[in-house]
Formats: sequence, structure tokens, C-alpha cells
Amino acid sequence: MSKATGIIPARWDSTRFPGKPLHAIAGKPLLRHVWERCLRAKTLESLIIATDDMRIAEAAFSWGAEVSLTSLRHASGTDRIAEVAKKMPGIFHFVNIQGDEPLVDPRLIDRLVRQMRRDPEVAMITAAHPFENSAEAESPHQVKVVLDRRKRALYFSRSPIPFPRAGAPAYFRHQGIYGYRRELLLQFVRWRTSRLEQVEALEQLRALENGVKIHVVVTRGGSPGVDTPADARAVEPLLLSAR
Repeated sequence: MSKATGIIPARWDSTRFPGKPLHAIAGKPLLRHVWERCLRAKTLESLIIATDDMRIAEAAFSWGAEVSLTSLRHASGTDRIAEVAKKMPGIFHFVNIQGDEPLVDPRLIDRLVRQMRRDPEVAMITAAHPFENSAEAESPHQVKVVLDRRKRALYFSRSPIPFPRAGAPAYFRHQGIYGYRRELLLQFVRWRTSRLEQVEALEQLRALENGVKIHVVVTRGGSPGVDTPADARAVEPLLLSAR
């Protein structure tokens, strides 16, 4: 069975929320909540926090996490996990897990890994779910995805897609979790930033523009992200009730 590793990229600097990974929510740093949830996944050979900041690294070491220190020059979390992947030639699949989703579902991680293992054509996989309220699809902060009949991504956008010319469309919210086959991950970070990626500020469009078929696992719902201190306050009751 091919091995899989989960990597949680974490950085200190954030325009809206500096120091977010170590912000305390329900008695623990945000990043620790994510890490503990990921430990419940059954398919991961290992789980690594990838960071360029010693404050994050030392905190993660203190609660027992495996940490990989990465370059300061990375523009994205994908670049950061690719650096770690290069040092792990024995691992075939990697899962890029958002460090700001403290309620990430470990069963979703397992679904991504199992589908990659089951189907050799799946080089990249992510997840999406229907919007509970279609009005939320109007927000440019909520990324939408349109799927083909085989549950592969046709396009991702910050705009509501598809356009409702006739009837009410089913909007799908993209969840920021990715599974990669090793070869594709290392190739992905060598490709230049693509035109549509620049226009939408969505990194996954680089894969589509280079002909990659992105498979999408459709779930009933997603996990809330923490982008601001207000988000942290909102998610705290959910974390307390999930204990």
C-alpha cells in the first residue's frame, strides 16, 4: 500500500490576523486543534507541521508534533509542502491540510487518500460541498467550483458559477484541502504562475491551465476557517461542543 503523509503549512505573518496559528481558542492554539484532529486520520503514515517561524516550531515541538523548518522565500503553502516532499522520497501521496480549520474532518482526509490509492489516474484531489445558503456564493471570499459528470473540477472562481440564466443553480463551495501524487506536487511548483491564477488569485487554476484533472470529493458540509479574530470567537463554541 502506498504511503501518505499529511502536511500542515503554517506561517506567522497574516495581513488580517498576525500570529494566527498560535492564537488560543478553547484553551489551545489554533494550530494544535488542527493537528489533533488530523491525528485521528487512519491513512496517514506521518503528520508534519511545515513552518518558517521558530515561534510556531517551538510551540509545535512542545505538544509533540513533528516539525519541518522550511524556507522563508515560499509564496504559498503548496511551495512549503513541496519542499518537505522533496526530502521524503519514500512517500507517494501528500495531503495539504489548512492550518486554520480547527474542525477539519479526519474522515475527509481518509477519503482523499483512499481515492488516490484506489485510482492511479488521480494525481490531484480536493473537496467541495453544496452551499447551505446560496446567497453566500456571492462572497468573493467563498471559492466556488463547477464539476463535470465524473466529479472533476471544470473551473474554480470567486464569482458565483454557474450563472443562473435558467433555473436555480447548485453552487458548490470549494474546501481548501488537497491531495497530491508526489510527482505532480513537485511538478506543480515548477510551473509558472498562470494567467487565470493571477486574475482570480486561486492557485489551483495553475493545475487546470496545465491540463491536470482535479478530482473532487463531494461532502455534505465543510469545516469553518479562521481568517480573523472574529472567526476565532465564532468557532470557539463549536470546538467546546465537539470535545
